[in-house]
Amino acid sequence: MAGQGFEARLHRPLASAKSAAFSDPYSAPKEFTTMRETQELRAEPRTGTGKGAAYQARLKGLVPAIVYGGDAKPENITVDYRTLERHVETGTFLTTLVNLEVGGKKTRVLPRAVQVDPVTDRPVHVDFMRMVPGGTVRIAIPVHFHNQGESPGLKRGGVLNIVRHEIDLLCPADAIPDSIEVDLTGLDIHGTIHISAVKLPEGVKPIIRGRDFTVCSIVAPSSVIEEQKAAAEAAAAAAAAPVVEEGAAPAEGAAPAAGAAAPAAAGAKAPAADAKAPAKK
Repeated sequence: MAGQGFEARLHRPLASAKSAAFSDPYSAPKEFTTMRETQELRAEPRTGTGKGAAYQARLKGLVPAIVYGGDAKPENITVDYRTLERHVETGTFLTTLVNLEVGGKKTRVLPRAVQVDPVTDRPVHVDFMRMVPGGTVRIAIPVHFHNQGESPGLKRGGVLNIVRHEIDLLCPADAIPDSIEVDLTGLDIHGTIHISAVKLPEGVKPIIRGRDFTVCSIVAPSSVIEEQKAAAEAAAAAAAAPVVEEGAAPAEGAAPAAGAAAPAAAGAKAPAADAKAPAKK
């Protein structure tokens, strides 16, 4: 991930509908979502506060941070920059539980924010929130899609339209899922998967309530859409064209048909021939 900004590395890269961001196309979906492992991180107490103390900490290769939440008071700490960078490289730093060790005492926390310098792109401050036993936390969990090889719609050339790359969930503090798994088996063109069809771990609930929002759908490829549009336009044009029945009288002011003119001309010539016959006597 060299050359990528620090802030961009805080989040796992999201997959586009056309990328290979799926799991194994023929793998079975997980029966339930796996829980994210807790990481270990050491920190040191920070006595000084304010811009001056924070600046001195950064000169030493440390990143100022704060731990808040729970019944305890907020605690100022510093984290080693290189160690912090290694955690950020995983792309899941803001959704991973951390056992934060400060002065020999471990506290279970969740990283909630990383402030980045807009010029140097270096972290300047980190916020950690204490996880209270039995509590819940709101967090965005990435969505993984399985069994695209078993989707009739994708086999026919359809395109997976990913509506939710991440889903905001309310999770128990001790059971934050690593990802949400979506099975595409049997999904055809114009088919959709809603949140009600996605199996969530026990105790995990979506933040959005009251509506069954769409997670993904399969849309027809552009070539099929153009063909359907052309066929519909041709059918509409054929339905709008006037139909003239055989033997129907021509409209007023219209020229007579060719078949009607011939008998009229023949009828006009017949009396002329009869008028010349008596003159020979």
